[in-house]
Amino acid sequence: MVISRTRISTVLAASTAAAALVLAGCSDNDDMSGMQHSSSSSAPAASSAPAARTDFNDADVTFLQMMYPHHAQAVDMAKLVPSHSQNQELLALAAKVEQAQAPEMQQITTLLQSFGKPAPTAGSGHGGHTMPGMMNPDQMNALQAASGPDFDRQWLTMMIEHHTGAVAMAETELAQGTNDESKALARSIIDSQRAEIDTMRGMLGQS
Repeated sequence: MVISRTRISTVLAASTAAAALVLAGCSDNDDMSGMQHSSSSSAPAASSAPAARTDFNDADVTFLQMMYPHHAQAVDMAKLVPSHSQNQELLALAAKVEQAQAPEMQQITTLLQSFGKPAPTAGSGHGGHTMPGMMNPDQMNALQAASGPDFDRQWLTMMIEHHTGAVAMAETELAQGTNDESKALARSIIDSQRAEIDTMRGMLGQS
């Protein structure tokens, strides 16, 4: 009976060990299956990344890269007005310029990034192109040094030139660009800045 019980215990032990191995094998298979499932499930996420846009050309990129620093200078000029002028009409116009062009700068940044291009900065990003209507440092320094009616006259004269340059750049975009959003921005710039040019010419005529 002792021998029989020993044999039974041995058989049971062996069966338990075998079952443990089977369970371990199943667990390993489940782990591998889980890993494979996890790996396969991650593949679609990688392939779902947005593809680079192709609905633009070099003219669109050049327009946006040039218009950003162009707008930035106009905003800088507008910010000078409250501390240099008491002309209420000019104060209102400067506020309008800043309110219109600052959001357009953000729109330009978003568009360039969607094209896979770096975000522009106020002092660079124009690709070496000459931007029409931009003031040089001497002109900006002279404007900052002026005040009162002299400042008003300089500011209006410079901003008319600045706006005229922006309109010319926007017209080039309409003629050569292909991106719908960039061209819509160009049309908006032409309409708003032509109207402001008329206003500023009238203000100069009154002074």
